[in-house]
Amino acid sequence: MPVDRTYRVVTRGADSQLRVREYESKEKLLRIHTQVGIDDCSTDLSLRGLPVFRGLIGPMSEGKDIVRYESPDVFESLTKEWSVNKPKRRRRRINAEAVAAETNAT
Repeated sequence: MPVDRTYRVVTRGADSQLRVREYESKEKLLRIHTQVGIDDCSTDLSLRGLPVFRGLIGPMSEGKDIVRYESPDVFESLTKEWSVNKPKRRRRRINAEAVAAETNAT
């Protein structure tokens, strides 16, 4: 049974803004970009066999039914942003009385 996928290509425009184009089928994407191979080593098995395009990084999974490709400069900048944004650590405060009671109980 064929999977309905959306193919998303993210590039950077002349004004440095991200430009996102979506294609409803692999064939429409193949009309615009030059295929140089197929993905045969992705750890996400649903991506294996998908095309690899000249000048784009991908395929990458973005949600259940979206396959994403990025230009190298977008990939680099988004990866840097992702690596800098560290999750905030949450501190748990322990009630001193509860700890003392627990210690005395044992």
